[in-house]
Amino acid sequence: MEEVKLIGTWPSPFSYRVIWALKLKGIPYEYIEEDLSNKSPMLLQHNPLHKKIPVLVHGGKPICESAVILQYIEDMWPQNPLLPNDPHERAVARFWVQFAENKVPCIWRLFRTTGGEEQEKAKKESMEMLRALEEHGLRDKNFFGGDKIGIADLAFGQVAHWLEMIEDLVGVKLIEAHTFPHLHAWTKNFKQVPTIKENLPDYGEMLMYFKRARDNFLASRGPGM
Repeated sequence: MEEVKLIGTWPSPFSYRVIWALKLKGIPYEYIEEDLSNKSPMLLQHNPLHKKIPVLVHGGKPICESAVILQYIEDMWPQNPLLPNDPHERAVARFWVQFAENKVPCIWRLFRTTGGEEQEKAKKESMEMLRALEEHGLRDKNFFGGDKIGIADLAFGQVAHWLEMIEDLVGVKLIEAHTFPHLHAWTKNFKQVPTIKENLPDYGEMLMYFKRARDNFLASRGPGM
């Protein structure tokens, strides 16, 4: 088997997408922690365009962007499939992966707010995104594809674990059992999957990490911004 390496950063949800997929597939790999404040020659060599993580290197060939990497892993290693067999169901799963790429960044806009109109706008966008998942993505299913974890669940993993941290830092609550019952149940189901449960960043450490990052970002904007 050709060598598999993953260049990532703790505790990036995009790195964890790839970790989960590789673990679910049973693919051995070498994890290489990247310092984004001092980007390595390896990262710059394998992702010269965006210079971002994660990067999967398979047999010396790089694949960039976490959503693209998920699809590559599914194509390359078909065991323990993350996509259903039915063509329409596969298309639906890919739709939700793309939806995650387009819409989930609003929770990170919320992360960068301190109050006022900016925060209300980001909160509204986040609630609209969550409502779409509740009413159209999940409905009464355990996972996006039914009873088994799949590629769309991995794409939304940051909603299951990182959003709670954002809620705590910003002082808002978005996912509650009475407002989004299906989504609330899904977050529990997702984190109880053994492979996911065993490969989540420690919540306390993650909270401290992102608190520092948020404080530094807000300080860089200056007062009144």
